[in-house]
Amino acid sequence: MDLISERSADIPIKRIMPWLVAVALFMEQLDATIVNTAAPTMAAALQVEPLSLKGVLTSYTLALAVFIPISGWMADRFGTKRVFALAIILFTAGSLLCGLAVNVPMLVASRLLQGIGGAMMTPVGRLALVRTFPRSEMITAMNYVIIPALIGPLIGPFVGGVIVHWLPWRMIFFINLPFGLAGLWLARRYMPDYREDNTPPLDRLGFVLFGTGIALLSYVLEVLGDHQLGPGSILPLGALACALLGAYVWRALRIPFPLLSLALFRVRTFRVSVVGGTVTRLGIGGMPFLLPLLYQIGLGFKPWQAGLLTMPQAAAAIGMKILCKPLLARYGHRRVLITNTLLLGALITVFTQIGPDTPVFVILFLSLGQGLISALQFTSINSLVYADVTDADASKASSLASTGQQLSLSFGVALGSVVAAWFLHGVPQTDHPQLISALHHAFLVLGLVTMLSSLCFATLRPEDGKNVSSYAPRSRAKELADNQRPQPVRVGS
Repeated sequence: MDLISERSADIPIKRIMPWLVAVALFMEQLDATIVNTAAPTMAAALQVEPLSLKGVLTSYTLALAVFIPISGWMADRFGTKRVFALAIILFTAGSLLCGLAVNVPMLVASRLLQGIGGAMMTPVGRLALVRTFPRSEMITAMNYVIIPALIGPLIGPFVGGVIVHWLPWRMIFFINLPFGLAGLWLARRYMPDYREDNTPPLDRLGFVLFGTGIALLSYVLEVLGDHQLGPGSILPLGALACALLGAYVWRALRIPFPLLSLALFRVRTFRVSVVGGTVTRLGIGGMPFLLPLLYQIGLGFKPWQAGLLTMPQAAAAIGMKILCKPLLARYGHRRVLITNTLLLGALITVFTQIGPDTPVFVILFLSLGQGLISALQFTSINSLVYADVTDADASKASSLASTGQQLSLSFGVALGSVVAAWFLHGVPQTDHPQLISALHHAFLVLGLVTMLSSLCFATLRPEDGKNVSSYAPRSRAKELADNQRPQPVRVGS
């Protein structure tokens, strides 16, 4: 590793750079959630059905999934300063084009550009932090980055609702412009320029196979819900997408420097966490898109009111961060994940009971519960990723897990939309009772899919993850002996 900029050790840079990365992450997280509440208003302005806007959400997360794997390579090859500045430029330009979009295809293409910038912005920023700060200062530095990641989803739905209620919907994208310009100036002034002397070659063919296969599969899921193509066209496209991804898997297992190191799936805890987490996110991923449709179109809430109804979820997620570690230390990953997954799936199915007569406090209570359970679920999954992965493979594990996370969230939106559109086939989405019924069916399917992931977590062993959770599993025989041991008799007064 060669440090090009000698100023990286300066105190001002070490003070400002965490805030620079924090602002970048805040923009990314805010933009990922602000569109959810605004989707119905945007659909009306663009004169399309609300479910047709799922591509606006999935295109962003899809771009993250495809380009995250090459972000680390680009930083090593071209330097963190140049790549981080380029990421901010792409994200800001994508925001500007989103605000200027005149139709859905242009909006989707602009969101793809945003996603490409976001895919490089946060990973490269975190990489610069790791290389600038000593391990003794890393926790403090990362706290500056984590806080915006939690605040963005907290205020995003509400801010989006307020903007589209009082201002043109295009402002939800234009608000990124001053942040982007300020971030670009700070990056050019304070971002250190790290790069590797001996960067391995980029797996270009693997990138083409993986990116094309994922993009084609996402397109198949999108047109499947819209009934734009018949089975005669969808099946060949789906088969081609699977063939491309299969070719990538075959290649990745046979070259020394693949785009994504699939050999990590030989590590059992890593495999369970990624596969189980993918299925879980397929279930929960569609909720942020479908709930605003239920609240605004089905139940008649204003956009800002719908945003308020989702805020308890993000607030509860912040609070659960305090409880996750003690719960994992007390019960272990296996017990927590099995129980919590079933609870999360059951809670999603409870949303099928929300209708026009449901009291607001019941909706708020469900949102609070969803936030608590989701935060525990994803914290448990994300910590299990690194339980048995060596330090040398930590970066590869992070890229592969992050890619799987973004893909499953993108496909979760598509799955929820496909189910809802299936039950709405032939019925206009302005038919509110039918829309509510279709969304209820979607919640039921998403809840059942989430519960299925508990089967994957059931393959864990009681001691799995103990090196990251500090869980001390007790043998069954010792537990029985302790339960049968005579308890001391307390003599009353």
